[in-house]
Amino acid sequence: MNTNPVLVEAWRGNSVESFHRGAFVVLDAQGHVRASAGDIERPVFPRSAIKLLQALPLVESGAADRCGLSAEELALACASHGGEPAHTRTAASMLAKAGLDASALECGAHWPYDEPAKLALAAAGDKPSALHNNCSGKHAGFVCLGCTMAGAREARGFLAGYVDAGHPVMREVDAAIEATTGWRLADAPRATDGCSIPTYGIPLRHLALAFARVAGGHGLTAGRAAAARRLREAIAAAPFMVGGSGRFDSRVMAQFGARVCCKVGAEGVYCAALPEAGLGVALKMDDGNTARAAEVALAALLQALVSPRDDADAALLAELAEPRLRNWRGLEVGRLAPHASLRPQAKPARA
Repeated sequence: MNTNPVLVEAWRGNSVESFHRGAFVVLDAQGHVRASAGDIERPVFPRSAIKLLQALPLVESGAADRCGLSAEELALACASHGGEPAHTRTAASMLAKAGLDASALECGAHWPYDEPAKLALAAAGDKPSALHNNCSGKHAGFVCLGCTMAGAREARGFLAGYVDAGHPVMREVDAAIEATTGWRLADAPRATDGCSIPTYGIPLRHLALAFARVAGGHGLTAGRAAAARRLREAIAAAPFMVGGSGRFDSRVMAQFGARVCCKVGAEGVYCAALPEAGLGVALKMDDGNTARAAEVALAALLQALVSPRDDADAALLAELAEPRLRNWRGLEVGRLAPHASLRPQAKPARA
């Protein structure tokens, strides 16, 4: 078994205290590897990193137009949000436009990830609902899609069990994943995601290919390419919806706009589309570290792949690529830093 390289180091003082191994790949839409490290062929569960791919049928089917979804609502369909009031209101609005409410969601409930939102909910004596689930926007998108697919049938009955692999809604979602990644899901490892939908083992090479295709539409049908562009534009217009206050994805996309479309997944996965360069990026940390290692790794890759337009661009990526570690007194005690393997010189595209 190959050992993946160190991608991120944790320094305490002047010494490396720990490190995080992983793999990454940068591809163009023709499938040419522009930069990589580690095992990019091993199937990994991308989890929430591919929510944009899962939202493609919502737009391509016409369901988004049928329900009159706004840019904020389309961005939320691609989100792992913090459960802040704007997020829950937007998810409820999506459901209302489909003629349903939160009881139609099959994602389960959990406390908001955003600490102030969680404390406010508890202080009010309320309990979290499915709207607070970080995947509620994605599931509201599934509901909107299902209501369109139901046609003349009763929508709530048609939607029952929409999270199951054999349900027509999930079949449409899986078809979009298979078409964009070029990976046959019937042969892939399959498990259940945290929000109850199926998740499939897909190699990093194929995940990066999907996001390279999303970046420019090459290799996609006209309808799917248009859907990908519309979702990217919605995310660029409403980046707060994708994560929330202080979240990496929202901060990066608020700064870079349409130049970067990135999304974290559980267990140290990240995917990104870079439309100006026509590139897709996928990475996985072996130890599943997301909040520290995966964010540092993606920030370092963005430094190498996206040209800053001003000092603010460069400053944000510098902060995110090498965050300072402080103790409970606020004293700086260390830092996270990308390893040299995360400073790739991208290979030129093949003629």
